[in-house]
Amino acid sequence: MNKNKLRFVLISILILCLYSCDISKENSVANTTTIENKPNIILFVADDHGTDAIGAYGNPVIKTPNLDKLASEGVKFTNAYCTSASCAASRSVILSGKFGHATGSYGHVHDYHHFSTYDKETSLPVIMEEAGYETARIGKYHVAPEKVYHFNTVLEADPRNTVEMAEACADVLKSDKPFFLYFCTDDPHRGHPFEPEQWDIPNNFGNKKEGYKDVETITYKPEDVLVPSFLPDTKQTREEIAQYYQSISRIDQGFGKLMKMLKETGKDKNTIVIYISDNGMAFPGAKTTVHEPGIKLPCIIKDPTKNIKNATNEAMVSWVDLAPTILDMAKVDYKIAQFHGKSFNPILDKSDVKGWDEIYASHTFHEITMYYPMRVVRSKNHKLIWNIAWRLEYPFASDLWASSTWQSIYKNDIKYFGPKTVKDFLFRPEFELYDLEKDPNELNNLAYKTGFEKTLEMMQMKMKKFQTKTQDPWNIMWGHDASLQGSGVNL
Repeated sequence: MNKNKLRFVLISILILCLYSCDISKENSVANTTTIENKPNIILFVADDHGTDAIGAYGNPVIKTPNLDKLASEGVKFTNAYCTSASCAASRSVILSGKFGHATGSYGHVHDYHHFSTYDKETSLPVIMEEAGYETARIGKYHVAPEKVYHFNTVLEADPRNTVEMAEACADVLKSDKPFFLYFCTDDPHRGHPFEPEQWDIPNNFGNKKEGYKDVETITYKPEDVLVPSFLPDTKQTREEIAQYYQSISRIDQGFGKLMKMLKETGKDKNTIVIYISDNGMAFPGAKTTVHEPGIKLPCIIKDPTKNIKNATNEAMVSWVDLAPTILDMAKVDYKIAQFHGKSFNPILDKSDVKGWDEIYASHTFHEITMYYPMRVVRSKNHKLIWNIAWRLEYPFASDLWASSTWQSIYKNDIKYFGPKTVKDFLFRPEFELYDLEKDPNELNNLAYKTGFEKTLEMMQMKMKKFQTKTQDPWNIMWGHDASLQGSGVNL
């Protein structure tokens, strides 16, 4: 080959290489731009916080200015439900998008309880990380195994000091990549010791006399608190609610700090913020039950990419819907069939929604010693509860049994706990059917009353269909159909 031809070939190869590099660079930039245009997501999860104790939901006593501001800048859902009023079980649903009875997440993970999600499952943070998100968690985790619920970054801070927690998130908020921050407080869960030296001493709900660094201690007088209708209005109940309020005001300050830090990064206009709780207030009659105070929860969402402010949405949404909703918000592709829930992102800014009038709940254990499986369907105004182990006495979470709120009734042999007799509280019928429009406190059980036979049958059919669709092992209890049991042989 002569020199001119050789020179021509070498120049051609060089030009081709340079062109290929430019194309590769352009594709890289395009992909980076696509990733960078995705919104950041903050999922803020409180521990045992009901709708009873937020200003935005109508409580005029409690001081929650930062959460109230979030509601004024976004949308407040008034029919949002967890699927199980138990910490670990609920959190598995939040992150997996599946009911706990289908994933093996029947109850608590820690200590001797040892419930754990099947390792074949895939969770929200794993999908987000695969889509290019920086995934980070801080505070209460309470799910297992780690490989299913993996986060790229694990941050450390006192989970009772939400201001400290917020400060620990500084680097995540400044991330070059879009981020998914899972921010989980220990407040307002009951604090240690669960069993006080004297039965009538109120639980501290994580509050300390010396307070927490950089947190203003906001206290409440027992005589000023609002006692929910399902609780007895006693001295002990009021003292405990005052402690509960104090813990929530600490959450609010940390939430405010996090929002301030987010704004300082300039990313507030591209960050979707979601505030929820895992289950209702840690009082007998709420947490660990499937009555409304246990499973009907706050859900406040601010999406700065949508033109929606100070809105109220009455659609029935469930924590099983959260994973697909967040993926939809993040513009991440996912398989709809992978989840039991569905995205409610399309109705976020709708005031009048159709087809969002039914939710389901599934509770089996809290502590392993608390076996009491319950299944729920709420369809429009009607709600059916199936107490599968109805012949058993209703079991107590250890901290709720030791609470001065319960002990004030139990030790004094008082007939009523709130509006219900103690006997009715402890021994429940197999089916409970309520019309929530007429009976929001779930006191008038229609399941065994004349004239409601067709309604009961219709609701039971919905429940059976739900259990079959979600492969609920407890479906066997309807007619001892062993089809879900399998062969019992490891192949």
